[in-house]
Parts: sequence; C-alpha cells; structure tokens
Amino acid sequence: MNPFGKYIFTVLSVVIFSSTATADQDRENENSELMGTVANKAYIKECGACHFAYQPRFLPKRSWEKIMNTLDSHFGDSATLDDATRTEILTYLVKNSADSSSSRSSRKMLASLGKTDTPLRISDTPYFKRKHREVRPNVFKRKSIGSPANCPGCHLTAEQGDYDEHKVKIPKN
Repeated sequence: MNPFGKYIFTVLSVVIFSSTATADQDRENENSELMGTVANKAYIKECGACHFAYQPRFLPKRSWEKIMNTLDSHFGDSATLDDATRTEILTYLVKNSADSSSSRSSRKMLASLGKTDTPLRISDTPYFKRKHREVRPNVFKRKSIGSPANCPGCHLTAEQGDYDEHKVKIPKN
C-alpha cells in the first residue's frame, strides 16, 4: 500500500473507531448512575465560588430556570450576575438538565417529581430523600458536612459525577 493509502486507512480507522466509541459511551450513559462532570467554566467560577457546582442532571429544566431567574434572592443572598454570564450558565444548565439526560439517575430523579414540581434544592427531591433515607438528620449537621447540600462531604467522587454508595465515606465529626 502506498503512503497516501496508509494515511487514508488510518484516518478512516480512527473515524470509525471514534464513532463506535461515542455510540458505546452513549449507550453506557443511558444505564449509568454517573452524573458526569461539570464542564462550564462560568458555572464553576460563579456558582462554585459559594457552593459545590452541582451536576445539572440533578434537576429538571424548570428548576434551573427558576433558580437562575431569581438570583437576586438566592437562598437569602444576592447572587446576581451580568446578563451575558447568567445567560451562558442558564443555557448550560438547561442543556444538561435531567430532562436532557439519558442517565438512569436523571430518569429516576424526574420520575420522583410531579410534572409541575419545581424543586430549588436537590435535597428537597423525593429521589434524594429516598437515596439518603438511612442517613440520620444529625449526620448532615456534623461540622465536616454542614448540610445535605455538601455532596463532597461524604461522596468523595462527587466532582467526577460519581455518587456510588460504595464510595461514600461519612465523616465522624
């Protein structure tokens, strides 16, 4: 085979392999409990400066819209953003919300909600409550955890979107 033919063969092999790998990953994500990593720099910078940057797949589109449209009173604080940043973050959250996800965890989250339920806290969802039913309320008040909103307090791989219960380590204090 001439060098040009080898080049074409290599390129086609990479394209075919990449397409197959992507299709396999999509199928894998459908049945995955993984919530994915947060990929938007503005969201990480602006929202992650005050609290854990939650994976958008945890809430439906309507929840993210309400949260982002009421930033002037964000859980008792003002978290207002300039219009461009707010729009960028909202677009990211909506595009990656539970409604847009094919992951098993996102489907379970949505199924736990009524069609018009618009939770503003992940910890207020029936799905969260069911997954944490064995955790005593005083555990969330431990100094190293603080509240149910501090996912990385117990889920050591939360930033990677991995909330596997076998990877949980509940701090003693």
